[in-house]
Amino acid sequence: MKAPITEQRALLDLQAADTRLDQLAHTAKTLPQSLALAELAKDVARSRALSASIRGELEDTKVEIGRVESDVEVVAARIARDRERLAVSSSPKDIQGLEHELASLLKRQSDLEDIELTVMERQEEIDARFQAAAARLDELLVTEKELTADRDDKLEQINAEIALVTERRARIASSISAELVALYDKQRSRYGIGAALLTRGVSGGSHVKLHESDLAVIRAAAPDDVVLDPDSNCILVRTEESGL
Repeated sequence: MKAPITEQRALLDLQAADTRLDQLAHTAKTLPQSLALAELAKDVARSRALSASIRGELEDTKVEIGRVESDVEVVAARIARDRERLAVSSSPKDIQGLEHELASLLKRQSDLEDIELTVMERQEEIDARFQAAAARLDELLVTEKELTADRDDKLEQINAEIALVTERRARIASSISAELVALYDKQRSRYGIGAALLTRGVSGGSHVKLHESDLAVIRAAAPDDVVLDPDSNCILVRTEESGL
């Protein structure tokens, strides 16, 4: 393939733009904020799960306290009823029976109140754990929000530069023949680099000095001949610095 020297040299600018775009894409994918957010997401998930679990414990104690309070109310109502009956009863047998039942009810009432106190104490302990877990989750969410804002700001900057470099690349590509750009794109997609400068016999694609036999072939090529690096397979751009 043949191409004007100016177009071949323009490939170096095209390669520089593509290299910068690759760098920007890599930077966008490996932002420290994104990595930190990925790790933080695990902590947030664990914290949410812990808070939900403790909330479940808390709800269970509320249900238990409600059940005990209901039992206390039932026992208290029976105590009040038996005391009323005792106050008006004249039968020794009935009085004895009521007194025995009252004693049992009062014991039951005392036991229920003890149970209620124990559950309430446990509820306080669970609530303290829940508040601590909720506070920790809030801290993590604040950190997540700050990291997200920072990441988005960095991505906005990167995307702005990507737009500028993409526009510059388009202008450069428009100054080069479609055939040469197609060869450049083909070599770059296959080997990672499309064009490189040949400087004093050293290829910018492979970063090694070419063999004399390869240099002899390049020396024999016409200035507008498109030559490829025998090692990296990129297009070798020759200038006065090529040392040929």
